[in-house]
Amino acid sequence: MSDQPGPALEPILTKLAAARTRLIMERPFLGALVMHLPLTPGGDWCTTTGTDAKAFYFNPKFIENLSLAQTQFVLAHEAMHCAMGHPHRRQYRSKRRWDVACDHAVNLILIDEGMKPPLHGILADQNYMTLSAEEIYPLIPEDTTEESFDQHLFDSDNQASGSPDPGERQDNPDAGESGGQGKEGQSEGEPQDGRGGQASQQPDPLSQSEREELAEQWKNRLAAAAQAARQAGKLSQSMLRWVDGLLAPSLPWRALLARFFAVNQRDDYSWRRPSRREGDALLPRLSSEGIDVVAAIDTSGSVSDDELREFLTELDALKGQVRARITLLACDNRIADAAPWEFEPWDTLQLPGDITGGGGTDFRPVFDWVEREGRSPNLLVYFTDAEGDFPKVAPNYPVVWLVKGKGPVPWGERVQLN
Repeated sequence: MSDQPGPALEPILTKLAAARTRLIMERPFLGALVMHLPLTPGGDWCTTTGTDAKAFYFNPKFIENLSLAQTQFVLAHEAMHCAMGHPHRRQYRSKRRWDVACDHAVNLILIDEGMKPPLHGILADQNYMTLSAEEIYPLIPEDTTEESFDQHLFDSDNQASGSPDPGERQDNPDAGESGGQGKEGQSEGEPQDGRGGQASQQPDPLSQSEREELAEQWKNRLAAAAQAARQAGKLSQSMLRWVDGLLAPSLPWRALLARFFAVNQRDDYSWRRPSRREGDALLPRLSSEGIDVVAAIDTSGSVSDDELREFLTELDALKGQVRARITLLACDNRIADAAPWEFEPWDTLQLPGDITGGGGTDFRPVFDWVEREGRSPNLLVYFTDAEGDFPKVAPNYPVVWLVKGKGPVPWGERVQLN
């Protein structure tokens, strides 16, 4: 393989290198991420740009028509896909819709940082601002006509079932014109950074083990790049919040809450002697008892009514599934006068209309009430921002804190609200 780029490719590689250098100087966080992707011209299969989390693939003709600022954008775009873990987070989702969701997530961040996108009509719906790809995905219609401008070469199947997604992007009919550029003077073989190595064949899709290994590598690269940029004072507040959220991601609180309910559900087999009408045989029968749950809500003003209603709606759905009895408490720095509110498994759990609050936050009254009443619940769930006074000693029953914000808890299970 030739060590030098062909004459047609050399100015394109120079342009990419210049854009990458500008990123390192002006936006060191993004520049550090881009440095991990070798610049690799693609073959006819590459109509714009793409990545498999191992290289930055590009169509020379596409890069030729970009400004330097737009070239910075596409370099950062591919690096952000990798840093955000998009190659390994698709799971069961349709590839087409996932690619669209990922592009919205990446482009919105880069545009918010003041970068210039390469195309008019690029996927960047402001309604999805601050949402992750997972949160954007269900908002994308199954028959969407949207498509990502780049190629995400992470896996081969279009859907979890392996069947093609309706309207899946087909080969560009103009690919022969745009994708065939840059082949002059290039030999086939493995890509080489900045030396004109041509990825004439589309790279093989990543295996599961490769995706997992690359995910760990990119997480480490993200942390290192963020730390260096933070120390240099070159990381914006919005980007800093995004990085912190990605390195310490919010947990799916609904799924975790369901897990805690399921673990505490008391289904067992009963060996009690049956009625004589049922015969003489002694056979095991499934016997179920409801679980006792205390749910406390923080009414100090840090949690909105809409958020409280969302929490209680989810709790109500779970309550019916596991036959839970819910005792609802409202507390700011003291228990609400009208509390407690009791809900049987068949009752609809609703936000009481006579809740008052707005004072400081003290969690101790809730646990004092449970002890005073002689209760030993299977689970206590506390919906709060975790900014207040905690009991010094943990109780002898499970406690789950559903936390809005970044407040820590001294004990119990902390679940970050998405």
